[in-house]
Amino acid sequence: MIEFKGRREDDRLLTGRGRFTADWNLPEQLYGYFLRSDRAHAEIERMDVAAALGFPGVKAILTGQDTAEFKTPPPMVRYPGKGGSPIKVPHRDVLARKRVRFVGQEVALVVATSAAAAQDAAEAIEIEYRDLPSVVDARAALEPGAPQLHDDIPGNLSFDYVYGDEQATEAAFARAAHVTRLTLDSTRVSGTPMEPKACVVSYDASTGSYDVYTSTQGLSLMLPNIVAITGVPAEKVRIHAQDVGGGFGIRSQAYPEYCALMLAARKLGRPVKWVGSRFETIVSDHHGRAAHLEGELALDREGRFLGLRVRWVVNVGAYLSQPGPLINTLNPSTHAINVYRIPALYGRHLLALTNTTATTAYRGAGRPNVSYLVERLVDEAARELDIDRAELRRMNFIPKEAFPYKTPVGSTYDSGDPAGEFEEALDKSDWDGFDARRKESLRKNKLRGIGCAVFCEPSGAGALPKEEAMIRFGSTGNAMLYVHAGPSGQGHETVLPEVVGELLGLPAGEITLKASDPGGPALVGAGTVGSRSMMSHGGALAATAKEVIKKALDLAARDLEVSPSDVEFSEGRFRVKGTDVSMPFREVARRYGPELDTRGAIPTPTAFPGGAHIAEVEIDRDTGEIDLLRYVAVDDCGRILNHVLLDGQLHGGIVQGLGQVFAEHVQYDAQNGQLLTGSFMDYAMPRPEILTRVELHDHSVPSPSNPLGVKGAGEAGTTGALPAVANAVIDALRPLGIHHLDFPMSPARVWKAMHDR
Repeated sequence: MIEFKGRREDDRLLTGRGRFTADWNLPEQLYGYFLRSDRAHAEIERMDVAAALGFPGVKAILTGQDTAEFKTPPPMVRYPGKGGSPIKVPHRDVLARKRVRFVGQEVALVVATSAAAAQDAAEAIEIEYRDLPSVVDARAALEPGAPQLHDDIPGNLSFDYVYGDEQATEAAFARAAHVTRLTLDSTRVSGTPMEPKACVVSYDASTGSYDVYTSTQGLSLMLPNIVAITGVPAEKVRIHAQDVGGGFGIRSQAYPEYCALMLAARKLGRPVKWVGSRFETIVSDHHGRAAHLEGELALDREGRFLGLRVRWVVNVGAYLSQPGPLINTLNPSTHAINVYRIPALYGRHLLALTNTTATTAYRGAGRPNVSYLVERLVDEAARELDIDRAELRRMNFIPKEAFPYKTPVGSTYDSGDPAGEFEEALDKSDWDGFDARRKESLRKNKLRGIGCAVFCEPSGAGALPKEEAMIRFGSTGNAMLYVHAGPSGQGHETVLPEVVGELLGLPAGEITLKASDPGGPALVGAGTVGSRSMMSHGGALAATAKEVIKKALDLAARDLEVSPSDVEFSEGRFRVKGTDVSMPFREVARRYGPELDTRGAIPTPTAFPGGAHIAEVEIDRDTGEIDLLRYVAVDDCGRILNHVLLDGQLHGGIVQGLGQVFAEHVQYDAQNGQLLTGSFMDYAMPRPEILTRVELHDHSVPSPSNPLGVKGAGEAGTTGALPAVANAVIDALRPLGIHHLDFPMSPARVWKAMHDR
């Protein structure tokens, strides 16, 4: 493990010297403002911009006619659905033409000499709409006679995806002694990064190239989007993102605003800057979750799991985000059985189009839905069969010796120890002492509950077969690291140089990370999504560093006047075997610099981190207020490189999971499709006091999938938090006969449930 000496980023960020998108200002820049639809579904019958064009400072107004040639990027889903049917992708205008399909859709871009002037002019644009019926609920959208969003997608069904063996699963259910059934809602949430959506674009007419300054989770994620939409060649677009105030999945692809700003910058020959408001971020940033989950678990007389049947109805919004369909179909299928030996599996996921904002990969990217459904099913099965919930899990875990474990759909869990994680979590949380604590709460007229969740999830992976990295050296022997990472607070600038420095024997302070550098080498790989950075970017850099050592060994042998076979490398020094003659790597790098420049690669890795999380809650019977008394997490994140940064990732993931459980909920009016939660006055966010007592423990099983032995960690907290806390709340309410409650488990909702009983 690397000794922690502080994050390199912190000095810059904590002293106000960070540079986020809004901090970029270019000479002679203009300012943009987007007029957005205030209707959920309507035809645009007339638009008049004449009055707005006459406002002081206005330079241009772009409408849907200006962006009519722009395309819709292809989906990440390239596999067939049920019966071989392909995914149906609706065209999305960069600026709406003829029709709007959700509140907040971009209708016009006003460019002026100031942001205020642009907004004033936008308010003078006259639009006549003809309202159309709208639908905001996914299941309602699939009903016969529901309002149709797109003429070329009948029934609003974008994709019908199935996996597993339907016949084998039916046979398992036919011989089952008991079947537990459960229906859950994984509510729609907003990513709400601290940094609102923003973009600055400049255009160089002499070269036909663009500089795009915006928040991104990696160059290789956003650039193909821009190319696909605008048709501008990739080599003509440079994307800059120095500091990013939160990603969480919603900063991975290009939004329509960015492409409209590119067009405006080219037409006007001046840079154009736009900084969105918090409302714009909530109304038009891609949302997360929004899935209706149904599950059935078949068990034999002893309580062993025989089969699992799942059905999701996912609200994908009016248009498709690129990752949204992928993370709601293929991703969850790879770990649908969670950590249990379930021989038969069948799943069907329906992706429904509605008059709402598109949904995408939000921290966890479908995996929290899997763990939430399966772990709630296990608790319900234990209740219905009157079996201890811990014992039911024990008898069905995949044993450590069975790894690597092939699931019913063919995915392979690389390594893990679910039972070991679980037993450690029980011990650390004093599970056996809970009954005494529950009695103490009852004496205070409070309800106490404890809940557990054991899970595994896919991490890493990607659409490309390999992940590349490059290490370059300067004249002083300093090193520069190039990968397609897109850091947004994880600490990449600290830990990736530490990894390479430890291998080479260079001080980390002499190594600089150049993440998604637009001026860097062209690399194959993907960005920071899917908890993949340390496996993919760290692993590729480690492999590249080893190649650097091979080059340096030959050069060191020449300087030491011996054969390369007589030289060995350890602890940052090249030594002549059997002697005390040596040369530090640092000196070789100083002498030869660019001769050591190396490009390396690894096969794109996948690993399955896991964990066992236990939450303990207390409910005030008079108010419905829930107090999270204690949270214990035992996680298998593979080999741990930097404990402080790892803990930070787990803390953040847990808090975002708690946000969905207790408070967060994007809501639309079912009658008119209006967004009801467009500000922090209405959209409740988790506060610091939501997690006051958390304990993190390691139960590491190194992954064989990558050179560092690491597994993903950025989303594990969320994947464990949803089911653990939900099970704890239900456990507290069970004495009242309450066995089900959907998110958010707010005081008002809990109070109503108690008093309805």
